[in-house]
Amino acid sequence: MSDKSFGIPSGTEVRVPLSKLKKSPRNARKTPHSEAAIEALAASIAAKGILQNLVIEPEVDGEGAATGFFCVTIGEGRRLAQLLRVKRKEIKKSEPIRCVVDTANDPHEISLDENVTRENMHPADQFEAFRKQADERGFGAEEIAARFGVTAQVVRQRLRLGAVSPRLIQLYRDGDLTLEQVMAFAITDDQARQEAVHERFACDCDPSTIRRLLTETHVAASDRRARLVGLEAYTEAGGTILRDLFTEDRGGYLEDVSLLDLLVTARLGREADTLRAAEGWKWAEPHLDFPHAHGMRRVYPHPVELSAEDQAALEAVQSEFDRLTEQHQSAEELADEVDARFGELEAEIDRLEAKRQAYDPNEIARSGAFVVLNHDGSVRVERGFIRPEDEQPHGETGQAGDAQARDGEDGEDDQGPRDGEDEDGAGDEEDDEQPLSDMLVRDLTAHRTLGLRLNLSEQPDIAIVAVTQALTAQIFYLGANAHVVGIQPVKIDLAVHAVGIEDTAAGRAWSDRHTNWARQMPKDVARLWDFVAELDHDSRMALFAHCAALTVNAVKLPFDRRPRALAAAGHLAGAVALDMTGYWRPTVGSYLGRVTKAVILEAVREGVSEEAAERLSGLKKAEMAAAAEQLLAATGWLPSLLRTARTGDQTDAPDMAQGDDLRSQAAE
Repeated sequence: MSDKSFGIPSGTEVRVPLSKLKKSPRNARKTPHSEAAIEALAASIAAKGILQNLVIEPEVDGEGAATGFFCVTIGEGRRLAQLLRVKRKEIKKSEPIRCVVDTANDPHEISLDENVTRENMHPADQFEAFRKQADERGFGAEEIAARFGVTAQVVRQRLRLGAVSPRLIQLYRDGDLTLEQVMAFAITDDQARQEAVHERFACDCDPSTIRRLLTETHVAASDRRARLVGLEAYTEAGGTILRDLFTEDRGGYLEDVSLLDLLVTARLGREADTLRAAEGWKWAEPHLDFPHAHGMRRVYPHPVELSAEDQAALEAVQSEFDRLTEQHQSAEELADEVDARFGELEAEIDRLEAKRQAYDPNEIARSGAFVVLNHDGSVRVERGFIRPEDEQPHGETGQAGDAQARDGEDGEDDQGPRDGEDEDGAGDEEDDEQPLSDMLVRDLTAHRTLGLRLNLSEQPDIAIVAVTQALTAQIFYLGANAHVVGIQPVKIDLAVHAVGIEDTAAGRAWSDRHTNWARQMPKDVARLWDFVAELDHDSRMALFAHCAALTVNAVKLPFDRRPRALAAAGHLAGAVALDMTGYWRPTVGSYLGRVTKAVILEAVREGVSEEAAERLSGLKKAEMAAAAEQLLAATGWLPSLLRTARTGDQTDAPDMAQGDDLRSQAAE
């Protein structure tokens, strides 16, 4: 084709109406532009105009005659961007587009040259250029985003990267730092801290390690304290939040820890004051964690009759609930108003049913409550604790839900029957003028004890009553020397060994079960024998099992040398068919984030497959743990310490006793 084909010399700059421009069939780019790219070009053109001319050639028909249209050899993206602006009614189809006619070069070759023989700007240059737009021209993220056709989030990310220490940016330019590392450093704008962390680990810094070190003095927004206070209340009080724009930070990191702790203390204090005023407790103490070693006796609510008014209200609400249930039992989906009404009725039923349990007013007057922060950020109230100085003179008649003290520990009830008194405190049948000597009393009661042993050994049903009464007296009553069977329960506080265990589903189930039994105990321990004896067989055995279960201790401590006890724990697990998948899951917090990468991969191999483990092998520790949690979620995989051996198999006690040598076994 001639350089002056159709009267337009090659190289001439012309303005062609947009409606006369077409996509060239000889354009080297076959993969279409992305919608995001076209959006960005349209925004850029709207703000600054077309900065680079399009290159075109006249279109001809099959006979070589000009059609009046032009094919875009270079600049198809800009043409599409202008068409998008037409669609948005920003310009008209007749908008003149500045173009350069090229009939001298091969269209396919120059199109290829346009896309190949160019080098993108280094990302670091982009970061600094965006930062310059903000600093020198005063543009905000939204305005910069509009002018360059990117999202405001992208602009904020680039501005944050532009604030990284120039020294670290230069290392990035030189190839000594990766983009992922620079993104990790950008979590804070404190350039001195950025450089200090880099100097500590040089270029071997793992991005997750960089983030952890730069936020180690902060509190994550997912922390229970932050969840209690709320980010809005924290920022309103003057607190600042550090955001990680490059990862899912779940709300960021709270920088003012002292302020956060002050707000938490104030919130728990207000909750305690409200509780004390509303319910009449003698005291209510706020605590970040439940003070397990409080040394107090605990009382529980007891069943009470509803008032006539409350009973009538409960029957009315229950009747409406039943009527709605019958009306909508076949409905696949409830209307919003019906569903909301069901929720209201259920809440009212729960409120009224709760009135069936109440504390003794006398106990409330001398008892208190702990207001503590749960591990999920909610407020938990533990009621009914009596301080030693508030105990009644005769502690034996007081009931306790937690046996914080056993016989003789508080100086009460630590002596045997006195001369002239039987075990119930009544005078014996001997003449007061002829008291029995201590020696004779010991002699006679020894013979009686032998007779009790002989008879009891032949009556296992009564033995269960005696043992259950002895365990119950010591577990549910403080200092109550009210048992004749010399069995003492020894229990440990599992919360000391596993933080947050009381907040798990299993922990709450145990607490509910214990509370349910505590509520049924007679207030006077002198009535305990009759209570246990009058239970039906299944209930008595359930109480016996509960008390016995409270003494189980299969915790292995570093200094423990109990291989035989731990082996017995393995036998017990098999006997009760323990399946820990119902109580525990391998999560980042519970296991995967607390072991090595090798252990994580082995867990995935066992629980999923060798191929799955291989796919994770190249990940960083934090990413690997998170991915493993998802893979293992539905597999039922357990670490060896939590597995129960099948019948006939070797128990898992050797795993639990790992590290105990043969000498320790012999010494035991």
